[in-house]
Amino acid sequence: MHVTPRKTKTYIKTALKDSVLRRAVLNATGSTVASRQAIIDELPYWEDLREKAHAIKKDVIKHLDTTLQTFEQRCTDNGIQVHWAADDQEARQIILGIAERNRVCKVVKSKSLTTEEIHLNSSLIDKGIDTLETDLGEYIIQLMEQIPSHLIIPALHLTRKEIGKLFQEKLGNAYTEDPHELLKIARRTLRQHFLSADMGISGANFGIAETGSICIVENEANAHLTTTLPDIHVAVMGIEKLLPDFKALPYFLKLLPANATGQKSSTFVNFISGPTHAKLGEGPKEMHVVLLDNGRSRILQDPKLRQTLFCIRCASCLNSCPVYQQIGGHAYGWVYMGPIGITLIPQYLGESVGKTSPYVCSLCTACRDACPVKIDLPAHILNLRSRLAAHGKTSRIERTGMRIWAFLARHPRLYRFATWFPGKAQQLLPGGRSFPAPGYTRKRTLPRFDAQGFRKRFNTLQMPSAGQQTEHANSEDNR
Repeated sequence: MHVTPRKTKTYIKTALKDSVLRRAVLNATGSTVASRQAIIDELPYWEDLREKAHAIKKDVIKHLDTTLQTFEQRCTDNGIQVHWAADDQEARQIILGIAERNRVCKVVKSKSLTTEEIHLNSSLIDKGIDTLETDLGEYIIQLMEQIPSHLIIPALHLTRKEIGKLFQEKLGNAYTEDPHELLKIARRTLRQHFLSADMGISGANFGIAETGSICIVENEANAHLTTTLPDIHVAVMGIEKLLPDFKALPYFLKLLPANATGQKSSTFVNFISGPTHAKLGEGPKEMHVVLLDNGRSRILQDPKLRQTLFCIRCASCLNSCPVYQQIGGHAYGWVYMGPIGITLIPQYLGESVGKTSPYVCSLCTACRDACPVKIDLPAHILNLRSRLAAHGKTSRIERTGMRIWAFLARHPRLYRFATWFPGKAQQLLPGGRSFPAPGYTRKRTLPRFDAQGFRKRFNTLQMPSAGQQTEHANSEDNR
């Protein structure tokens, strides 16, 4: 499935007509939001956790250069081979090089947005390497030849019936929509691949600089099997995923599952600090970490948008976003979606490609309240909109409208006429109707222009006396 942010408007129109998709997304996100809130209600120190996590990420990003150097050195000490990838192409070349040197024929992967970002699967498959996703949601969308529609729950947009039909068509089993039966079917297929794979590829939720370790949080144990059964393990990690030490980790292990899936804790937390075969006689013989930049250094240099690197990919902003709840993830046209996605798309892919993305937002600010590391997403979205306007990336209609408004604002008589005329013209419409607005008035009523006009109405308002103002102020203070 190839999508691009350039076609976001088209994707949105299609998604809004798909009632099955909208119901599936709304149900799933609503359930997660309710579970998350139940956890928050039990933790009186929830805001303290968010403040601490924000402070830790701020310090890491501020000292990212030295933290990365420490991480690389500790990894090397642990026997991990560290690779630096400036962009997606270099990352793919590094991983393909590892595969070719070791004559890898089969790869199993655990869920990793970073590998989705660099389009790793198609590169491996094009080279003739059998590549299989092992997270159940990722496995389903791989069978459908789609990309994830959610950061944590890749197949969130699908119903049980759709998955049942998919398994019947692709795997040849009898139709069932029972979740337990579907899970058994997937498990039977995946188990054989785990046992015969030459290389396992994972992402990393966190990199611990102090010890040269990576941490992977999961619920299905597929990441554990991916990183331990094959002879070679490759972890692909964005350079912003670091934490300074293990003391910082508990704050994030508390925040991540609650915000991601509404769980108090994840089922499995994997810590990996190097290849274990030489020490234990089992596990990978080689371990590689690919540190991916791919535009992150550019974001790091931007003091107004640097905060977006704090993101821990929990998807809490998606779950709380009324826009995402209506259109799902594919409408955004990239692997990152929702409020965090629309801030990352123009930064990673450029303003020309991502010029629509910052406008896929109602500015309700729910994402700011939901973010566990307190990223001020609405402020970043407004900042990106401002930059797009300054660089002439807005639509011709918007630019023309603003030029007309600016002209009228400099000519008061014309301005008064322009604001007076619609109210008078509206009276000529039959039945006292408002002006037609195609698209908008199909399901709602456009408010009528005031026939009197703002200036006349303002002059007729009875301003409160000084005593009334004081009384009002006192009543507000006493509330």
